[in-house]
Amino acid sequence: MPADSTTFDAIGTRWTISADGPLDASTLARVHDRIATYDETWSRFRDDSLVARISREAGTYRLPPEGPALLDLYDRLGERTGGAVSPLVGRSLVQLGYDAALTLRPAGPPVPAPQDVVERRGDLLHVAEPVLLDVGAAGKGQLVDLVGAELRACGVDTFLVDAGGDILHAGDRPARVGLRQPGDPTSVIGVVELQDAALCGSGVDLRSWGDGWHHVLDARTGWPARDVVATWAVARTAMEADGLATALFFADPDRLEVAFDLTYVRVHADGTVRYSLGLPGEVFA
Repeated sequence: MPADSTTFDAIGTRWTISADGPLDASTLARVHDRIATYDETWSRFRDDSLVARISREAGTYRLPPEGPALLDLYDRLGERTGGAVSPLVGRSLVQLGYDAALTLRPAGPPVPAPQDVVERRGDLLHVAEPVLLDVGAAGKGQLVDLVGAELRACGVDTFLVDAGGDILHAGDRPARVGLRQPGDPTSVIGVVELQDAALCGSGVDLRSWGDGWHHVLDARTGWPARDVVATWAVARTAMEADGLATALFFADPDRLEVAFDLTYVRVHADGTVRYSLGLPGEVFA
């Protein structure tokens, strides 16, 4: 078990970082600076972010260094899910009440993601009309990877980063991670032995409100997913695991496995569970 750990709140979630050896002040300062910089770019909950500027004015914007990789992943996930996964679901989330003020009061019916309004060439993003991006399907995972990179740059090679269930592990000794029972945070339906990999999960009960509204939206319609209620994905990076956990709500896992190095667990609304035979762990259900 890592010898030192720290816990803090950032970007609306609880973070825990555990490491073999001390997490000194300079290392933690770099971690907090990296999180703050990411939030200044990608948050749709603040008025001064790049995302906020894009939502107010059409034009051409230069992405930060991590931007092309993030949007490349969205392109791949969009292709694998027939357009269900997209960073253009922000307007529908706001329409349903998952807005900057977290009113959780729908202002109208869901709306599909806009089409043909965004074009990207390298690190330049051209938007033909104001559009509200939401990178929640993969962005938190990418930030976990970036925090892991800061730890490695500071000489911390064995660690576990957990940002609200988006987990990145590095080291020789695997970490045993429970898979939370949907609707019951006191129970698990399985465990994963995580080593030098990432595990991310998504569940409709984690951010839900009103009569069946939640944050996992089908970009083609703007409506929340219905058939699948929880997913977990194990992948090389937290960004991929995070994005794939969302894609598993909409695409047959076989279609994702041919394009990504993925193992998964998927729970359906009727209680059935499907998971990879190669999952590094076990499922009890």
